Amino acid sequence: MRLLKNVQREITPLTLEDSFLVFDREKKIFDYPIHFHPEYEFNFIRNGKGVKRFVGDSFGEIDNVELVLVGPNLHHGWLSDNPLEDNVHEITIQFHDSLFHEGFLAKKIMKPIKSMLERSAHGILFSKEISLQLYDRISSLSEYQGMDYFIKFLSILQDLATSEGQKLLSNYAVDRPNFQNNERLELVYEYINDNFKNKIKLDEVSNLVNMSNVSFNRFIKSRTGKTFVEYLNDIRISHASMKLIEGDHRISEIAFECGFNNIANFNRVFKKIKNCTPTEFKEEFSGIKRIF
Repeated sequence: MRLLKNVQREITPLTLEDSFLVFDREKKIFDYPIHFHPEYEFNFIRNGKGVKRFVGDSFGEIDNVELVLVGPNLHHGWLSDNPLEDNVHEITIQFHDSLFHEGFLAKKIMKPIKSMLERSAHGILFSKEISLQLYDRISSLSEYQGMDYFIKFLSILQDLATSEGQKLLSNYAVDRPNFQNNERLELVYEYINDNFKNKIKLDEVSNLVNMSNVSFNRFIKSRTGKTFVEYLNDIRISHASMKLIEGDHRISEIAFECGFNNIANFNRVFKKIKNCTPTEFKEEFSGIKRIF
């Protein structure tokens, strides 16, 4: 799926010879524009309650403690309207998407980390419990040198990858989802993304994968945990969210452009998926700094 327009491409300090970098700092305001870069990024924030987080097509106010993994080229940013009363501790870890060779990731022992990196295409919010549990280890990373540095980092990745309470933040991902070698699901995904503006009937999608309507409904539910209508609406709302963020269209135009035949239905479905109205979502992104 396409990137949001007019978002800053950050040039990180990482060189080809670097494995990863750790930025450990205290700050009172978050005002760096929403941006993206080809590197993975962990962002740990402590004492930042009320700061706004934007990852992909999602936004929310963070709690006192937050740890997020952002995948390559997924746009993201943490913003505050005014300086905060207390200093916020922020630790940012960036590493190349080529840090782990495919052959290494294919090993059984690396399966949890590989899965986590794949899911980071949507942005991953980790639980407060694991974030606090790992705080000392994350904050002490910059004290190590050489191979110790890498081993400590790998250990943190493993604990995060196997932790409970992970939440995917963005409905859309820059890269296509991992279909686990399921060609039928991939075909459905591509068809809906190509035709989401139009009316899509169950018959035409089930025929596309040579299944009856009943069999297809069971198939899509077992693979995605959603009904066909829910899966279709997720994709439509994802496209609508990006148009709302760009701010170039009226909400009524976006609704019809994304396959909804009336604005009331669009508002209802949007609020169900995003927990806010399209207007509230649009306002959250207004005034955000962008580089044109």
